[in-house]
Amino acid sequence: MAQSIMHIALIVRDYDEAIAFYTQKLGFTLIEDTAQPEQSKRWVVVAPPGTHGTTLLLAKAVTSEQERFVGNQAGGRVFLFLRTDDFWRDYQSMRAKGVMFVREPKQAEYGTVAVFEDLYGNRWDLIEFAPGHPLARS
Repeated sequence: MAQSIMHIALIVRDYDEAIAFYTQKLGFTLIEDTAQPEQSKRWVVVAPPGTHGTTLLLAKAVTSEQERFVGNQAGGRVFLFLRTDDFWRDYQSMRAKGVMFVREPKQAEYGTVAVFEDLYGNRWDLIEFAPGHPLARS
């Protein structure tokens, strides 16, 4: 049997501002943006460059309950982990594009990591695993 997690839904305030942040500031690719008029929503999928696995489904908050979770999907903890093959390249690029880092880079036994916030305040790790780590790219 083969299974994988295909999408992670990320609640956003506005489709277009979220697409702009993820594509322009983080360099993600817009995979799909399809209107679903029968449900008054769009199916918006983005992914980091070079990804062949899990993607983000940008899901617009439509109720007051959903709106409460925009920017706080993990209660202030790091919610998502963006693995990179070159930490310093991506860190410098993201900073130059105005991405807010809330924890500066740290070298640890497992690799190099820093915490940044997306446009709504959700926290992410930018991480390059050390060679030999089980999650390091081969």
